[in-house]
Amino acid sequence: MENRILIPTAENIGERLDRYISSELDAPRSQVQIWIDSGLVAVSGGLKPKNYRLREGDEIEVTIPDPVPEELIPQEIQLDIVYEDDDLLVVNKPKGMVVHPAVGNPDGTLVNALLAHCGGKLSDIGGKTRSGIVHRIDKDTSGLLIVAKNNEAHKNLAAQIKAHSFTRIYEAVVFGRLKNDSGTIDAPIGRNPVHRQKMAVILNGEGAAKHAVTHYEVLGRYDGYTHVRLRLETGRTHQIRVHMSYIGHPVAGDTVYYGGKQPKMLQGQCLHARTIGFNHPRDGRCMEFTSELPEYFTAFLNTLRAGD
Repeated sequence: MENRILIPTAENIGERLDRYISSELDAPRSQVQIWIDSGLVAVSGGLKPKNYRLREGDEIEVTIPDPVPEELIPQEIQLDIVYEDDDLLVVNKPKGMVVHPAVGNPDGTLVNALLAHCGGKLSDIGGKTRSGIVHRIDKDTSGLLIVAKNNEAHKNLAAQIKAHSFTRIYEAVVFGRLKNDSGTIDAPIGRNPVHRQKMAVILNGEGAAKHAVTHYEVLGRYDGYTHVRLRLETGRTHQIRVHMSYIGHPVAGDTVYYGGKQPKMLQGQCLHARTIGFNHPRDGRCMEFTSELPEYFTAFLNTLRAGD
Protein backbone atom coordinates (compact mmCIF):
# COMPACT_ATOMS: atom_id res chain seq x y z
CA MET A 1 0.00 0.00 0.00
CA GLU A 2 1.02 3.61 -0.58
CA ASN A 3 0.07 6.61 1.57
CA ARG A 4 -0.39 10.03 -0.05
CA ILE A 5 -0.94 13.35 1.76
CA LEU A 6 -2.89 16.02 -0.14
CA ILE A 7 -3.24 19.66 0.93
CA PRO A 8 -6.01 21.52 -0.94
CA THR A 9 -5.22 25.05 -2.11
CA ALA A 10 -7.55 28.03 -1.81
CA GLU A 11 -8.99 27.35 -5.25
CA ASN A 12 -10.01 23.84 -4.17
CA ILE A 13 -12.14 25.00 -1.24
CA GLY A 14 -15.74 23.88 -1.77
CA GLU A 15 -14.80 21.12 -4.21
CA ARG A 16 -16.16 17.60 -3.68
CA LEU A 17 -13.76 15.26 -1.91
CA ASP A 18 -13.97 12.49 -4.52
CA ARG A 19 -13.56 14.87 -7.45
CA TYR A 20 -10.53 16.54 -5.86
CA ILE A 21 -8.71 13.27 -5.12
CA SER A 22 -9.50 11.94 -8.59
CA SER A 23 -7.94 15.02 -10.16
CA GLU A 24 -4.89 15.13 -7.90
CA LEU A 25 -4.03 11.44 -8.19
CA ASP A 26 -5.21 10.97 -11.79
CA ALA A 27 -7.42 8.10 -10.61
CA PRO A 28 -10.89 7.15 -11.85
CA ARG A 29 -13.54 8.82 -9.73
CA SER A 30 -15.34 5.50 -9.29
CA GLN A 31 -12.14 4.02 -7.83
CA VAL A 32 -11.70 6.99 -5.49
CA GLN A 33 -15.27 6.51 -4.25
CA ILE A 34 -14.47 2.87 -3.42
CA TRP A 35 -11.44 4.05 -1.42
CA ILE A 36 -13.60 6.55 0.48
CA ASP A 37 -16.36 4.02 1.17
CA SER A 38 -13.71 1.52 2.34
CA GLY A 39 -12.29 3.93 4.92
CA LEU A 40 -9.03 4.48 3.04
CA VAL A 41 -9.41 8.28 2.95
CA ALA A 42 -9.08 10.48 6.04
CA VAL A 43 -9.76 14.21 6.16
CA SER A 44 -7.84 15.84 9.03
CA GLY A 45 -7.84 12.51 10.83
CA GLY A 46 -11.53 11.71 10.39
CA LEU A 47 -13.80 10.06 7.85
CA LYS A 48 -15.96 12.06 5.45
CA PRO A 49 -18.46 11.02 2.76
CA LYS A 50 -17.51 11.22 -0.89
CA ASN A 51 -19.65 14.36 -1.38
CA TYR A 52 -17.89 16.24 1.44
CA ARG A 53 -16.94 19.77 0.41
CA LEU A 54 -13.34 20.73 1.10
CA ARG A 55 -12.66 23.39 3.74
CA GLU A 56 -9.70 25.60 4.53
CA GLY A 57 -7.12 23.73 6.60
CA ASP A 58 -8.16 20.23 5.49
CA GLU A 59 -5.38 17.66 5.19
CA ILE A 60 -6.26 14.55 3.22
CA GLU A 61 -4.55 11.21 3.70
CA VAL A 62 -5.19 8.60 1.02
CA THR A 63 -4.15 4.99 1.49
CA ILE A 64 -3.84 3.52 -1.99
CA PRO A 65 -4.20 -0.27 -1.94
CA ASP A 66 -2.05 -2.52 -4.06
CA PRO A 67 -3.74 -3.20 -7.40
CA VAL A 68 -5.75 -6.37 -7.87
CA PRO A 69 -5.06 -8.16 -11.18
CA GLU A 70 -7.87 -7.46 -13.64
CA GLU A 71 -7.26 -10.73 -15.45
CA LEU A 72 -8.82 -13.26 -13.13
CA ILE A 73 -7.96 -16.92 -13.41
CA PRO A 74 -10.85 -19.41 -13.41
CA GLN A 75 -10.12 -22.03 -10.77
CA GLU A 76 -11.70 -25.45 -10.37
CA ILE A 77 -12.85 -25.09 -6.77
CA GLN A 78 -15.71 -27.25 -5.51
CA LEU A 79 -18.94 -25.30 -5.05
CA ASP A 80 -22.04 -26.21 -3.07
CA ILE A 81 -24.70 -25.06 -5.56
CA VAL A 82 -28.19 -25.09 -4.09
CA TYR A 83 -29.95 -23.85 -7.25
CA GLU A 84 -28.98 -22.86 -10.77
CA ASP A 85 -30.69 -21.75 -13.99
CA ASP A 86 -29.82 -19.54 -16.98
CA ASP A 87 -30.07 -16.34 -14.92
CA LEU A 88 -28.69 -17.06 -11.47
CA LEU A 89 -27.16 -19.41 -8.95
CA VAL A 90 -27.69 -19.79 -5.22
CA VAL A 91 -24.44 -20.89 -3.58
CA ASN A 92 -23.80 -22.16 -0.07
CA LYS A 93 -20.44 -20.54 0.76
CA PRO A 94 -18.21 -22.27 3.31
CA LYS A 95 -16.59 -20.44 6.21
CA GLY A 96 -13.13 -19.22 5.25
CA MET A 97 -13.81 -18.55 1.56
CA VAL A 98 -13.40 -14.95 0.37
CA VAL A 99 -16.18 -13.84 -2.00
CA HIS A 100 -14.11 -11.86 -4.51
CA PRO A 101 -10.43 -11.01 -5.13
CA ALA A 102 -9.02 -8.11 -3.15
CA VAL A 103 -5.74 -7.02 -1.65
CA GLY A 104 -4.22 -10.04 0.08
CA ASN A 105 -6.65 -12.47 -1.60
CA PRO A 106 -5.86 -12.45 -5.34
CA ASP A 107 -7.25 -15.93 -6.00
CA GLY A 108 -8.95 -18.92 -4.42
CA THR A 109 -12.14 -16.87 -4.08
CA LEU A 110 -15.76 -17.61 -4.89
CA VAL A 111 -15.46 -15.48 -8.03
CA ASN A 112 -12.51 -17.57 -9.27
CA ALA A 113 -14.60 -20.70 -8.74
CA LEU A 114 -17.65 -19.17 -10.45
CA LEU A 115 -15.61 -18.17 -13.51
CA ALA A 116 -14.60 -21.80 -13.96
CA HIS A 117 -18.10 -23.16 -13.31
CA CYS A 118 -19.98 -20.67 -15.48
CA GLY A 119 -17.42 -20.33 -18.25
CA GLY A 120 -17.32 -16.57 -17.79
CA LYS A 121 -21.11 -16.17 -18.15
CA LEU A 122 -21.57 -13.83 -15.21
CA SER A 123 -22.82 -10.26 -14.79
CA ASP A 124 -20.09 -7.62 -14.97
CA ILE A 125 -21.89 -4.63 -13.43
CA GLY A 126 -19.61 -4.73 -10.39
CA GLY A 127 -16.44 -5.05 -12.47
CA LYS A 128 -14.33 -8.09 -13.33
CA THR A 129 -13.19 -8.78 -9.78
CA ARG A 130 -16.83 -8.96 -8.62
CA SER A 131 -18.27 -10.88 -11.56
CA GLY A 132 -21.76 -12.12 -10.72
CA ILE A 133 -21.70 -10.83 -7.14
CA VAL A 134 -24.99 -9.16 -6.19
CA HIS A 135 -24.36 -9.11 -2.44
CA ARG A 136 -21.58 -10.38 -0.19
CA ILE A 137 -21.05 -12.21 3.05
CA ASP A 138 -17.85 -12.02 5.06
CA LYS A 139 -14.98 -14.49 4.71
CA ASP A 140 -15.69 -16.19 8.04
CA THR A 141 -19.47 -16.11 7.62
CA SER A 142 -20.92 -19.23 6.00
CA GLY A 143 -24.14 -19.62 4.07
CA LEU A 144 -26.28 -18.66 1.11
CA LEU A 145 -25.71 -15.92 -1.41
CA ILE A 146 -27.09 -15.26 -4.86
CA VAL A 147 -25.03 -14.90 -8.04
CA ALA A 148 -26.25 -13.23 -11.26
CA LYS A 149 -25.33 -14.72 -14.63
CA ASN A 150 -26.28 -11.65 -16.66
CA ASN A 151 -26.66 -7.91 -16.15
CA GLU A 152 -30.46 -7.94 -16.44
CA ALA A 153 -30.76 -10.42 -13.58
CA HIS A 154 -28.18 -8.47 -11.57
CA LYS A 155 -30.08 -5.18 -11.89
CA ASN A 156 -33.39 -6.81 -10.93
CA LEU A 157 -31.98 -8.56 -7.88
CA ALA A 158 -30.08 -5.46 -6.75
CA ALA A 159 -33.33 -3.47 -7.00
CA GLN A 160 -35.06 -6.02 -4.75
CA ILE A 161 -32.31 -5.62 -2.16
CA LYS A 162 -32.61 -1.84 -2.31
CA ALA A 163 -36.40 -2.08 -1.89
CA HIS A 164 -35.96 -4.39 1.15
CA SER A 165 -38.02 -7.12 -0.53
CA PHE A 166 -35.07 -9.51 -0.52
CA THR A 167 -35.22 -11.98 2.39
CA ARG A 168 -31.99 -12.66 4.30
CA ILE A 169 -32.20 -14.67 7.51
CA TYR A 170 -29.13 -15.64 9.54
CA GLU A 171 -28.42 -17.68 12.63
CA ALA A 172 -25.69 -16.85 15.13
CA VAL A 173 -24.43 -17.66 18.57
CA VAL A 174 -23.74 -14.49 20.57
CA PHE A 175 -22.08 -13.79 23.89
CA GLY A 176 -24.31 -13.39 26.94
CA ARG A 177 -27.93 -14.25 27.60
CA LEU A 178 -30.29 -11.94 25.73
CA LYS A 179 -33.00 -10.71 28.08
CA ASN A 180 -35.80 -10.29 25.54
CA ASP A 181 -37.08 -13.14 23.37
CA SER A 182 -37.15 -10.87 20.33
CA GLY A 183 -36.33 -7.32 19.35
CA THR A 184 -35.24 -4.83 16.72
CA ILE A 185 -31.97 -2.94 16.48
CA ASP A 186 -32.45 0.30 14.56
CA ALA A 187 -29.10 2.10 14.54
CA PRO A 188 -27.19 3.70 11.62
CA ILE A 189 -23.87 2.16 10.58
CA GLY A 190 -20.83 3.87 9.10
CA ARG A 191 -17.05 3.67 9.13
CA ASN A 192 -15.48 3.68 12.58
CA PRO A 193 -13.99 7.19 12.89
CA VAL A 194 -10.91 5.85 14.72
CA HIS A 195 -10.38 2.36 13.27
CA ARG A 196 -11.11 2.94 9.61
CA GLN A 197 -11.15 -0.72 8.58
CA LYS A 198 -14.04 -1.39 10.98
CA MET A 199 -17.68 -0.35 10.95
CA ALA A 200 -19.57 1.15 13.89
CA VAL A 201 -22.93 2.50 14.99
CA ILE A 202 -22.77 6.25 14.36
CA LEU A 203 -25.41 8.22 16.25
CA ASN A 204 -24.17 11.81 15.95
CA GLY A 205 -24.66 12.16 12.22
CA GLU A 206 -20.92 12.31 11.52
CA GLY A 207 -19.50 10.65 8.42
CA ALA A 208 -21.51 8.60 5.95
CA ALA A 209 -23.61 6.50 8.34
CA LYS A 210 -26.49 4.64 6.70
CA HIS A 211 -29.85 3.52 8.05
CA ALA A 212 -29.57 -0.06 9.36
CA VAL A 213 -32.20 -2.35 10.91
CA THR A 214 -31.77 -5.88 12.26
CA HIS A 215 -34.56 -8.00 13.79
CA TYR A 216 -33.64 -10.84 16.16
CA GLU A 217 -35.37 -13.80 17.81
CA VAL A 218 -33.95 -16.02 20.55
CA LEU A 219 -33.77 -19.72 19.64
CA GLY A 220 -31.97 -20.96 22.75
CA ARG A 221 -30.14 -19.76 25.86
CA TYR A 222 -27.05 -21.42 27.31
CA ASP A 223 -24.41 -20.69 29.93
CA GLY A 224 -22.93 -17.41 28.73
CA TYR A 225 -24.33 -17.61 25.20
CA THR A 226 -27.55 -17.19 23.19
CA HIS A 227 -28.52 -18.82 19.89
CA VAL A 228 -30.41 -16.29 17.75
CA ARG A 229 -32.16 -15.97 14.41
CA LEU A 230 -31.60 -12.61 12.70
CA ARG A 231 -33.45 -11.02 9.81
CA LEU A 232 -31.85 -8.20 7.87
CA GLU A 233 -34.12 -5.35 6.87
CA THR A 234 -31.11 -3.54 5.41
CA GLY A 235 -27.76 -4.95 4.33
CA ARG A 236 -24.88 -2.82 5.57
CA THR A 237 -21.28 -4.00 5.81
CA HIS A 238 -20.84 -6.20 8.92
CA GLN A 239 -24.38 -5.22 9.97
CA ILE A 240 -25.18 -8.17 12.25
CA ARG A 241 -21.73 -8.17 13.82
CA VAL A 242 -21.84 -4.41 14.49
CA HIS A 243 -25.44 -4.37 15.77
CA MET A 244 -25.00 -7.33 18.12
CA SER A 245 -21.79 -5.83 19.50
CA TYR A 246 -23.59 -2.50 19.93
CA ILE A 247 -26.25 -4.03 22.21
CA GLY A 248 -23.60 -5.83 24.26
CA HIS A 249 -23.94 -9.30 22.70
CA PRO A 250 -21.17 -9.66 20.08
CA VAL A 251 -21.13 -12.72 17.85
CA ALA A 252 -19.09 -15.55 19.35
CA GLY A 253 -15.74 -15.93 17.60
CA ASP A 254 -15.76 -12.39 16.20
CA THR A 255 -12.32 -11.03 17.03
CA VAL A 256 -12.92 -7.77 15.14
CA TYR A 257 -15.88 -6.52 17.16
CA TYR A 258 -15.06 -8.23 20.46
CA GLY A 259 -11.60 -8.21 22.00
CA GLY A 260 -12.35 -10.54 24.90
CA LYS A 261 -11.66 -14.23 25.32
CA GLN A 262 -13.06 -16.34 22.48
CA PRO A 263 -14.21 -19.98 22.40
CA LYS A 264 -11.20 -22.11 21.41
CA MET A 265 -13.23 -24.26 19.03
CA LEU A 266 -14.29 -21.31 16.83
CA GLN A 267 -12.15 -19.89 14.05
CA GLY A 268 -13.98 -16.69 13.17
CA GLN A 269 -17.55 -15.68 13.94
CA CYS A 270 -20.33 -18.22 14.52
CA LEU A 271 -22.63 -16.73 11.89
CA HIS A 272 -24.50 -18.50 9.08
CA ALA A 273 -26.64 -17.04 6.27
CA ARG A 274 -29.36 -19.67 6.48
CA THR A 275 -32.29 -18.47 4.35
CA ILE A 276 -32.49 -16.34 1.22
CA GLY A 277 -35.67 -15.34 -0.60
CA PHE A 278 -36.39 -13.28 -3.72
CA ASN A 279 -38.55 -12.99 -6.82
CA HIS A 280 -36.99 -14.58 -9.88
CA PRO A 281 -35.72 -11.76 -12.12
CA ARG A 282 -37.13 -13.30 -15.32
CA ASP A 283 -40.64 -14.47 -14.41
CA GLY A 284 -41.28 -13.07 -10.91
CA ARG A 285 -41.59 -16.47 -9.20
CA CYS A 286 -41.24 -16.30 -5.43
CA MET A 287 -38.19 -18.39 -4.51
CA GLU A 288 -36.79 -19.23 -1.09
CA PHE A 289 -33.89 -21.46 -0.10
CA THR A 290 -32.69 -22.65 3.30
CA SER A 291 -29.39 -24.34 4.09
CA GLU A 292 -28.52 -26.66 6.95
CA LEU A 293 -26.35 -25.33 9.75
CA PRO A 294 -22.73 -26.25 9.00
CA GLU A 295 -20.67 -28.62 11.13
CA TYR A 296 -18.70 -25.93 12.97
CA PHE A 297 -21.98 -24.31 14.06
CA THR A 298 -23.76 -27.49 15.21
CA ALA A 299 -20.61 -28.69 17.00
CA PHE A 300 -20.46 -25.45 18.98
CA LEU A 301 -24.17 -25.68 19.81
CA ASN A 302 -23.74 -29.28 20.98
CA THR A 303 -20.89 -28.20 23.25
CA LEU A 304 -23.05 -25.48 24.77
CA ARG A 305 -25.98 -27.87 25.27
CA ALA A 306 -23.73 -30.42 26.94
CA GLY A 307 -22.53 -27.77 29.38
CA ASP A 308 -26.04 -26.81 30.50
